Amino acid sequence: MNQQLIDVLLKATGETLYMVGVALLVTIVVGLPLGVVLVGTEAGRFLERPFGSRAAGVAINRTLDFIVNFGRSVPFIILMVALIPVTRAIVGTFIGSTAAIVPLSAVAIPFFARMVEIAVKEVDPGLLEVASSLGASRWQLVTKVLLPEAAPAALLGLSTTVTSIINFSAMVGTVAGGGLGDVAIRYGYQQYSWIHIVAVIVIIFAIVMVLQSLAAWGARRLGRRSTRRSARVAAASTV
Repeated sequence: MNQQLIDVLLKATGETLYMVGVALLVTIVVGLPLGVVLVGTEAGRFLERPFGSRAAGVAINRTLDFIVNFGRSVPFIILMVALIPVTRAIVGTFIGSTAAIVPLSAVAIPFFARMVEIAVKEVDPGLLEVASSLGASRWQLVTKVLLPEAAPAALLGLSTTVTSIINFSAMVGTVAGGGLGDVAIRYGYQQYSWIHIVAVIVIIFAIVMVLQSLAAWGARRLGRRSTRRSARVAAASTV
């Protein structure tokens, strides 16, 4: 492996990690509360009557559900092209690694929000009832009970989301988005260099495996903490 190939791959890997890292951060910041609100505004849930109105809860739930479903149904390549004006308005250009963060975040947020929704729905409603009977506020229910209990499943969902972001980040190379996808296009496809293709595949696979392993490890640790927390809440309810 010559030095030029190494330099190209290092630069492209750095760009991919940058795109994925920032997009993942945006996805968590937006997708996590979005998933919680999706569950909370359902009938009988803790945000059933936001602003004191049941109709407002229904409207919020249906609107967010439509947005999430729409965002998940649009093919990424189409979404990427459709968001060019938005990307240009936010970043100043639609070319490059920074510009690629916008469509990557847009495609990942709905996916992760649905993962969070599923994780939150798996939390035992009895724990929320116990915490509520002990005087917990809505904020405390979410931050002290709901999110900690849902964290293991949400973390596994996040690992799946990261894998999707990495795969989509390779696609932005088709529109000069940089990263490993750009290497695959410019060298592997246009110059028929099989070694670039193999190297890109190996690097992407390695990144995915490392992140998946970290997520699985973190989910196991959070799961053990969740079990101990549930036991303490159950004990408190019997006092």
